[in-house]
Amino acid sequence: MTEKTGASAHVMRSLHPEKQTIRIGYLPLTDCASLVMAARLGLDEKYGIKIELSREMSWAGVRDKLHSGELDAAHVLYGLVYGVQMGIGGQPSDMAVLMNLNHSGQAVTVSAALAREGAVDGPSLATAMRAMRRPLAFAHTFPTGNHAMLLQYWLAAHGIDPLRDARVMTVPPSQMVAALRAGQMDGFCAGEPWGYKAIVDGVGVTAVTSQDIWPDHPGKVLGTSAAFARACPNTCRALIAAVLEAGRWIDASDANRLAMAAILAEPAYLNTSQDLLAPRILGHYQDGLGKTWNDAHGLKFHDGGAVNFPYLSDAMWFVSQHRRWGLLRDEPDYLGVARQVNRIDLYRQAAEMTQTPVPTALMRSSTLCDGVLWDGSAPEAYAASFAIGHFF
Repeated sequence: MTEKTGASAHVMRSLHPEKQTIRIGYLPLTDCASLVMAARLGLDEKYGIKIELSREMSWAGVRDKLHSGELDAAHVLYGLVYGVQMGIGGQPSDMAVLMNLNHSGQAVTVSAALAREGAVDGPSLATAMRAMRRPLAFAHTFPTGNHAMLLQYWLAAHGIDPLRDARVMTVPPSQMVAALRAGQMDGFCAGEPWGYKAIVDGVGVTAVTSQDIWPDHPGKVLGTSAAFARACPNTCRALIAAVLEAGRWIDASDANRLAMAAILAEPAYLNTSQDLLAPRILGHYQDGLGKTWNDAHGLKFHDGGAVNFPYLSDAMWFVSQHRRWGLLRDEPDYLGVARQVNRIDLYRQAAEMTQTPVPTALMRSSTLCDGVLWDGSAPEAYAASFAIGHFF
């Protein structure tokens, strides 16, 4: 671990956490790892807090418990936080993003039956769908969430209107593989280990990884209510600092990643085998069709702090897709909402405590799978620019 400067240590001592025991929700997915390791490595206690992890079964449950205060914070979908903030599907509730937890590491899986018919990637899936007499069914994990937005973006990039040419449903991540096996869907987008488990079980193949849709895309965030962030800023700083150090530890070596996989596999967390988790944690991919590769843009938890900074442009991308798909009736104040929700002030202070580099820019640019650049500079024009969309 990195030694703190005298100034940073003084800041840490002077910011006594308002709440010492923090109840944090998570879904049993690989990308909850930095929260688990912050607790297991004692990094929470180093910063004067105690993480109490609560395994949840659905993103809707996480949303409701954050709203009620049953959870203080959570490993949560970026897009879910902004859906709640904007009142999509319910009353708006002010939220806070404390940090990003990971980049990449999700996948779109199609059924083995579809693969046998030649639908193994975007172009071949589009061809197959045009020839079929029924709309194919695809699942994501939450209507405003990362998987819904990435799945719909990818389908539309290949000329498939996800809301007209397909049937899209919401399924909890842990139920994806069983539903695919039962023929209740033709494909899904979810976090690991479910994409790889579909391959191991022989019921699905990886059509595309999420990092091939959007290289180094934001993943889950550490989210909380705005009320909790206001009432307990010192607690939030301590929590961010502990998780930053945990992510740094995970990314430090393959040995650490394997040790993390062994812990995640335990019954208390993902309750699965380490062999199911380790390959994609290490960036070793296979698609179920004989192709194997080492992915340079695979799952990351820290990467010198580049993973964790809550870029405003990342947040605004999800809002642009909510607008594109008709989830927002009116044009939002993209930048204003992102500045309100993403607590860059708290993140910067925690980054100083842990000597984590902080970028100077609040935006970053990316080119997605359709060749379109996203940099947050013109969100209204970006949302309206796609040939396939569902504006009011």
